[in-house]
Amino acid sequence: MKLTRSGSDKMIAGVCGGLAQHLGWPAGRLRVVYVLLSLLSVAFPGILLYLALWFLMPEED
Repeated sequence: MKLTRSGSDKMIAGVCGGLAQHLGWPAGRLRVVYVLLSLLSVAFPGILLYLALWFLMPEED
């Protein structure tokens, strides 16, 4: 399965929804894990990673 941003399961850009679909996880769980990891790393790297994935991951058809 190709890694794409979700067009239907998105809150901002569909990055976490697309990652959740790719990994086979519930999107809500992945969002919670992502936010916790971002906060534990002082949030800045998590925000940069999200923005990079937003521009690098294609949106699903």
